[in-house]
Amino acid sequence: MPEIQNPNQQGGGPDSKMLLFYAVMFLAIFLGLQLFHAKTGPQAPNNQKQAPAATNQQTGQSSGAAPAPTASQPSQGSAVSKGGKAAAPAPSAPVIEAKGETTTVIDSPLYRVTFSNKGGVVTSWVLKKYSNDAQTKPLDLVNQDAAKQFGYPLSLYSYDQQLTPKLNSVLYQPSATGTLKAPATISFVYSAGGLTVHKTFQFEKNYVLKTDITVTENGSPVTALLAWPSGFGDQETLPQYASTQINTETGPKTGFHILGGPNTDAIEPKKVSGGNTIHGPLDYAGVSDLYFASIFLPRDPDNALLVTLHHAIELAHNGDRSSNAKKDQAPVLGAAVGSTTGEIHDRLFVGPKSLDVLKSIHTTENYNLEGIVQYGWWGWIAKPMFLVLRFFYNHGIPNWGWAILLLTVIFYSAMMPTRVTMMKKSLAMMRIQPQMDAIKAKYAKYKATDPRRQEMNQELMDLQKREGINMFAGCLPMLLQYPLLIGFYRMLGVTIALRHAHWLWLPDLSAPDPYHILPIFVIVSMFLVQFFTPSPGVDPKQQRMMAFMLPAFFGFMMWNIGSGVALYWAGGNVIGIGQQWIMNKSKLGREMKELAAKRAAKKAAKSGKVIAGRR
Repeated sequence: MPEIQNPNQQGGGPDSKMLLFYAVMFLAIFLGLQLFHAKTGPQAPNNQKQAPAATNQQTGQSSGAAPAPTASQPSQGSAVSKGGKAAAPAPSAPVIEAKGETTTVIDSPLYRVTFSNKGGVVTSWVLKKYSNDAQTKPLDLVNQDAAKQFGYPLSLYSYDQQLTPKLNSVLYQPSATGTLKAPATISFVYSAGGLTVHKTFQFEKNYVLKTDITVTENGSPVTALLAWPSGFGDQETLPQYASTQINTETGPKTGFHILGGPNTDAIEPKKVSGGNTIHGPLDYAGVSDLYFASIFLPRDPDNALLVTLHHAIELAHNGDRSSNAKKDQAPVLGAAVGSTTGEIHDRLFVGPKSLDVLKSIHTTENYNLEGIVQYGWWGWIAKPMFLVLRFFYNHGIPNWGWAILLLTVIFYSAMMPTRVTMMKKSLAMMRIQPQMDAIKAKYAKYKATDPRRQEMNQELMDLQKREGINMFAGCLPMLLQYPLLIGFYRMLGVTIALRHAHWLWLPDLSAPDPYHILPIFVIVSMFLVQFFTPSPGVDPKQQRMMAFMLPAFFGFMMWNIGSGVALYWAGGNVIGIGQQWIMNKSKLGREMKELAAKRAAKKAAKSGKVIAGRR
């Protein structure tokens, strides 16, 4: 059978020669590439540390995506020239690096921010309208002790532990030095060894600045986040780092992270995991303490990333600065915010947690930042109380202490009808006291454990019900004051307007009375309130015990509480004493006094003792 042949291959036509040429060319290229890799060794990996697989999946980055072409790794379309030779590598970026360390200051009526080109970070962030805790100089929001250990504001955070310190220690080339008046823009650029960083900050007239950050290595984007890593400058002592006086409703005094909006989530320091990544959507995110905040406002909330930072600092126990002093560990919280895109084009609020200021700042979803001032469960009364105080302060009473006293007068005046009702109920109780005594005498022969004692209690309740008497009516005014007291406590604990607010000898209405005058006055005045207030139907021993126990309890509570709360309570006691004195002089009061005198005389006659009446 004749052999069947391809006509194109007969006689060794041009197609077979071309095929052989391609095969030889492919083999030469393959061997050349193998020889090239053998001489140069494996390519250095990208310095960016990849997030866990779950993280990549959440951020939408495909683990199988081809990397972008770099100077040392040409793209497929330019790997070979027409002549069959390897193309020359792309030229590297020019080296941009400062020769020495310089500073740049952004100055405005609200703040004075000092940058260092070493790391392109902020070394001082002074708020001109607020003073430090000692009230000796303007407050610097940079906590110098913590920042030296854990990083300065506007430093960069990356998932590569080796790259992060480099980003924050190289000498950037600044766009300007000296002092710039806000609104102003300052840029920092660094490029060397394949690493290129651009940091631009545009300051506005208010407490907000715009941020633009890009980081690339060998032409590939690196996910770097902008950080506020080391707390705030008003955290100078251990109690301010780790105070336990503020419970979880309002957040610990050391600070808490803010996530999203409008539903704000506050994380306790002990629950903040260092290096933990939280993915968007995040309308705003950052860190704050009671009075100040650093809040990032991402332009793209869905792709936003928040890394929570938790460090610890050693502080002297009870302020003891001796060499052998005991050291305490205090938490230092921080936050780093960026984007899954690898670039940062966000806004940043750095300033006071003043309601007026926070209300004027909006996210991309048009939420304002009022939610970061957390009044807790009692916010329904705490916030309105502050708004009323602020109204008084802005309309004729330019002192927060006098505004608190005026609000106290209004509250106690509003409760005056309740006190009158209480007095009428007390008088009714005194009128039926003889009948109650008769019922008690009827069952006096029975032991307290005897079941017939229940019949006595039922008869007493039936008698009070017929007369329309509630034996607990005397507690009503006190119970009504508790929400106001708690509301004042919550308000003073988080309202920056009362920070360093003076009144007479008090230097700070949000801090305890340094001389303890108000707590002592609360004890004395509350004893007088108990003394002047009739308590019919109450056992004399219990009445004497309450007359001493209640003042001691409230005085102890006021000892370490904000002096604004103690001022409210002391002022209320004075008003209560005056109101009770007036009511005791009224017709109701005189009748109550007469009934009390008759009852005392009757008891004295039974006991055989003679007691002189008190005028």
